[in-house]
Amino acid sequence: MNDILDLHTHTLASGHAYNTLFEMFEAAYQKGLALFGSSDHAPRIPGTCTQMYFNNFSVIPRTYKDMPILMGSELNIWDYKGSVDLPEYTLKRMDYAIASIHKPCYHCGTPAENTSAIIGALNNPHINIIGHPDDGRFPLEFAPIVEAAKSLHKLLEVNSSSLVPGCSRIHARENYLKLLPLCAEAGVSVILSSDAHVANDVGNHRLAHELLEEIHFPEELVVNTSLEKLAAYLPTVAALLH
Repeated sequence: MNDILDLHTHTLASGHAYNTLFEMFEAAYQKGLALFGSSDHAPRIPGTCTQMYFNNFSVIPRTYKDMPILMGSELNIWDYKGSVDLPEYTLKRMDYAIASIHKPCYHCGTPAENTSAIIGALNNPHINIIGHPDDGRFPLEFAPIVEAAKSLHKLLEVNSSSLVPGCSRIHARENYLKLLPLCAEAGVSVILSSDAHVANDVGNHRLAHELLEEIHFPEELVVNTSLEKLAAYLPTVAALLH
């Protein structure tokens, strides 16, 4: 599979990652990515940056050498309605947004309540991607999530970091083996992400690739293979192509 992009990455600004923004740019460039996205954690994660960090993205160049750059955020879903921790004022100025459930920011409910939280985030017009919908600590009902992603034209993430042995997110493989066949049947596209917290991991989707190959997931439903595919879900990418 020709995988040319990575949009789920973190810098020093997230508080628990280890490289600067421009070090991450350089790593992506050296690995030959056609598009790189930075998505530092939004304010509810302990130790991360404030809203002002995301408000000031206009000062950051949107190309590094000849590689396009997107600046977004990994938002924290914090209630069963799918509320997130940056306001519309900020969200509409970013290039994209991922929304995820994280343990420090969310009290686990029933599978129905957790599913409601994800679907609520999917309904936010500024959210493009649901991050790591794989964590067994927060059980989900996958069928309604896939249905919502399809009807709202949003992307579900296959997070390669979740598949690393010892990851704090549990049962990711088992959950993807339930989620991905539903996506394939419904024609719902996914995005592969590294969730890199260090430059060496930028673009590292190896475990995600292995899983998709194992279950024969259709390549046409993986947006990482072309900017045109991704552009159907991210208006900022569509603008790059025109």
